[in-house]
Amino acid sequence: QVQLVETGGGLAQPGGSLRLSCAASGFSVRTASMAWYRQAPGKEREFVAQITPGLSTIYADSVKGRFAISRDNDKNTVYLQMNRLKLEDAAVYYCYTPAGGFWGQGTQVTVSS
Repeated sequence: QVQLVETGGGLAQPGGSLRLSCAASGFSVRTASMAWYRQAPGKEREFVAQITPGLSTIYADSVKGRFAISRDNDKNTVYLQMNRLKLEDAAVYYCYTPAGGFWGQGTQVTVSS
């Protein structure tokens, strides 16, 4: 049974940092592309970042240079390190794998001074 569980959301100030985690079960993140998406209130869900089995990464222009996606094969977990947070980064962040189209339940990120 495939499951994705996100943790690490919370409140951060503008300019601050948070690290999100996505713990996967039922498959290996080492052999699957993994991605982060986000959805702000009243907006559509949008792509944030992706990492491939070969460790290639791509980022949305809005987060390039500030966010970093990575994975730990031993922990079967994917991370999203978010630095220099902006007010517009506030959203529910979702973990996703195109391999089967599975989504996590999401974790809330709030950016406020």
